[in-house]
Amino acid sequence: MALSRRSFLSRVGQAGGYSAAFLAMQGLGLMEMRAEAPAEVAAAPGSGKGVKVVVLGAGIAGLVAAYELRILGYDVTVLEARERPGGRNWSVRGGDTVKFMDGSTQRCTWDAGHYQNFGPARLPSIHPTILGYCRKLGVELQVEVNMTRSAHLQNDNANGGKPAVMRQVVNDTRGHVSELLSKSLRQGALDADLSADDKTRMMDFLRMYGPLDEAGKYGGSDRAGYAKTAGAGDDTGVLSTPIDMHTLLDESFWQGMLFDEQFDMQATMFQPVGGMDRIPYAFAKSLGTIVQYGSPVAEIRKTGKGVRIGYTQSGVTKSLDADYCICAMPLTILKNTPSDISAPYKKIFEQTTYANAYKVAWESRRFWEQDDNIYGGLEFVNVGCSPIWFPSAGLFSERGVLVSGYSDENDNEWFAKLDQQGKFAESRKSIERLHPGRGKELEKPMIVEWGKVAYNEGSWLRSFAPREKAPGVALTRQTGQARNPAAARTETDPAYEQLIQPDGPIIFAGDHCSHVVAWQEGAALSALYAVNQLAEKVKMARLTEAMGNVLG
Repeated sequence: MALSRRSFLSRVGQAGGYSAAFLAMQGLGLMEMRAEAPAEVAAAPGSGKGVKVVVLGAGIAGLVAAYELRILGYDVTVLEARERPGGRNWSVRGGDTVKFMDGSTQRCTWDAGHYQNFGPARLPSIHPTILGYCRKLGVELQVEVNMTRSAHLQNDNANGGKPAVMRQVVNDTRGHVSELLSKSLRQGALDADLSADDKTRMMDFLRMYGPLDEAGKYGGSDRAGYAKTAGAGDDTGVLSTPIDMHTLLDESFWQGMLFDEQFDMQATMFQPVGGMDRIPYAFAKSLGTIVQYGSPVAEIRKTGKGVRIGYTQSGVTKSLDADYCICAMPLTILKNTPSDISAPYKKIFEQTTYANAYKVAWESRRFWEQDDNIYGGLEFVNVGCSPIWFPSAGLFSERGVLVSGYSDENDNEWFAKLDQQGKFAESRKSIERLHPGRGKELEKPMIVEWGKVAYNEGSWLRSFAPREKAPGVALTRQTGQARNPAAARTETDPAYEQLIQPDGPIIFAGDHCSHVVAWQEGAALSALYAVNQLAEKVKMARLTEAMGNVLG
């Protein structure tokens, strides 16, 4: 007997409840499907029983997806090309070997306990998803000092090329701007915008904010630091002479000064104790044999029942059949992987532009702490390798590992053309500019260039368009250093909207499938989004089967 639409929906609702009826209405085109990402997995534990899923890539997105799928009861396998978890989350220590795609290698010889995160290196407090997984997995965190007022800024064309201390640059700038605004108020330039009461309040504020004297002038302050610090007895100290406004207006000074004003760079920042890779290793420990290492994907095929993944393991060609696939591989790798992925997605892979970030790290006496009172944080130079990044771990130790140069080689062609020794030499020069005489103390250099590392072939998404058409990342003049290489995407485009939709049984994940590009938070959120999409597909498939049984 034929069923009316209303009768059918009534039966579905009686059998499966509101959510089943809701899905049925969407499937029949009676309700709009919205691409809204829940903050957590909206599926019941055990709901994945009997469904097999293959996850491609054991970076943060792949690991989060596998972790959540296992909780839901899915039969999960993760295929990872590398011999370690984490993908671009990678910490290098003494004894490790760094290999590039051209066959060149570097052997790390740093002292025991020293490391460098040659991938992500900080966790903003505004990223609750990845911080939540750290809590669940027992990953111990410590504060990462992103910026410090004791750090130095240096501009070859200003201040005689001498470094300036951040606290003085920040507070002298504030003082000069306050003085100019005070003068404008006194001259009546803002009378049309402010009432007499507002002007009085503003002057009171500027005297405190500047700080200004009663005449509205800025003559320096203890906030900007001392040329000679105070002591005992009659030693009251000598304030620093203010830096002139002309020097402070140079972009290469105020760019560095405002770095940690960006939303995702503000304090408080965190890092795992012992290295950022503590996060993927904690996931891997929890997942156990679910993750198969040394298993690069050779092809991705669709079948009548789901997917078939071809891969190699210990030189042996293998294949794995599954109902669904969550693909968390970088797009740079996907575009060269044979597959049945639909043409619109392949076009995106081909056109997408990735950055090619590099970091140069050295072991050294901790001169920044011992000589200059700098504990963690970033410093900036206007030419050469920038920024300089001091470690937040191991404070007050004798030696440590610092970074001198972290940028995108795509926007630093002069640097990209240098050989390895030339790059090390430029990195050393930046330390010398900021800390004269200390460049010679740098030892055991290591460089990692994301674009030259197998299974990375890039660092983070720049654009879903070919490079010659891509605006890329906003850059500072001269240095080419990214103002914010990991800024959250605030607009969408058709390529992004396409990529976050499933291609049949294949669902994509990774920070490129989020609005939080280049952060582990984005990768984790994309994984949750993918798991929810998969769960909805499974629910819909079961509902369709139930429909058939009812109608049959």
